[in-house]
Amino acid sequence: MSKKTPGVLTAVRLGRGGVKVTHNKNTAEMPIERMPVPQRVILPMQQHIGAPCTPTVKVGDTVAVGQKIGDSDKFICAPIHSSISGTVVAVGDVKLANGIIVKGVTIESDGEMRLYEGIKPPVVTNKAELCAAVRESGLVGLGGAGFPTHVKLNIPEDKDIDTLIINAAECEPYITVDYRECIENAENILKGVEILKNILGFKQVIIAIEDNKPKVFKIMKEIADRDNDKDDAIKLMTLRSRYPQGAEKMMVLSATGRKVPPGKLPSDVGCVVMNVTSTAFIARYLETGKPLVSRSITVDGSAIAEPKNIRVPIGTNIQDIIDFCGGFKSEPRKIIFGGPMMGLAICGTEAPICKQNNAILAFEERKDLIKKERACIRCGRCVDVCPMSLTPTLIERYSRVKDAQKLKSINVNTCMECGSCAYACPSGRPLVQYIRLAKQVIREESGK
Repeated sequence: MSKKTPGVLTAVRLGRGGVKVTHNKNTAEMPIERMPVPQRVILPMQQHIGAPCTPTVKVGDTVAVGQKIGDSDKFICAPIHSSISGTVVAVGDVKLANGIIVKGVTIESDGEMRLYEGIKPPVVTNKAELCAAVRESGLVGLGGAGFPTHVKLNIPEDKDIDTLIINAAECEPYITVDYRECIENAENILKGVEILKNILGFKQVIIAIEDNKPKVFKIMKEIADRDNDKDDAIKLMTLRSRYPQGAEKMMVLSATGRKVPPGKLPSDVGCVVMNVTSTAFIARYLETGKPLVSRSITVDGSAIAEPKNIRVPIGTNIQDIIDFCGGFKSEPRKIIFGGPMMGLAICGTEAPICKQNNAILAFEERKDLIKKERACIRCGRCVDVCPMSLTPTLIERYSRVKDAQKLKSINVNTCMECGSCAYACPSGRPLVQYIRLAKQVIREESGK
């Protein structure tokens, strides 16, 4: 039975602010390669927003791929699974790329990659079973947020949620893993969409794609056209290519015209936003029962010898990944976890890849790319480009004097730290750093 051609929409409302960045999608046409099994992995018990897990294995235990090795009874949490088969050689403190010390499990590989015998597809017929299955899978937001997905899907009964938005924007420069997911695994994305729509009862699904990705749009439309969406609830939408178009609140506004108020979530205006790779994973997990033990990442930047998109076991050492990409062709000045706009600059390569990491970028020293910090000239560009209508110069002023009350009054906590203000600033002011300092001032004042 054929269905009507799905609607092709344009953005309902364009959000304010944002910047036009150079995309540098150098790896866009490079298929995802699977990296060989590393000799060892380090699996931190904190790979998500929320409560950390507690290790459920001890030194000397033999583990298999997909076996649960860490969990918690807290709601906002996601279990950790072994990404390789082998022997647990250490359980203790490990340092993450951001310098935070957490508990972790180190596993030495046996080279076999044996699947855990308890792996089997879950039975899912309703919302409760879906949320339980997604929790058991260990899925967190694969677009970089790291929020446990089962929490997002566990929609309260008093919430009137009618729209699912599939985020295929990937507006950060350099990163192309979501793009490759759409090219290589579009069938799984659409399967995941159907599962979420049917079980959670969304009235409409909007697959939002930036207008600089016509190949993705064509592939997704061809699959959607032939699938049996009887009520024609699945729509494709083109978004203007402008950073930070992929941010949840910006996407909700563009796709539906609904504005998420400060301090609120997309669910408060009837929407759930899902990353494309997360959606595809749900479809695969329900078919196989194999939890989240690996992920795709982009490795790029001027200091990388062979930029690639690769699939790596979670917990793989950064240096092992860089070595697989030919190593450094020159001494890197800066190494970043994530994209250049919102990513985290790291001090070395001796940290593991976690679930929420979608890229490793390494850049040579280029003095012409670094703005010299000068006095603010009151040009107002940071205000013009802020998608949340904030005044970054005021935030800088109040953070310098640690005035928590003034910082609260100008809604600094609504900042998503997208970096548009710093990117647009002609004086090279480190505005994002001041914003992070401001949030810390508020936390210290409230005793949290």
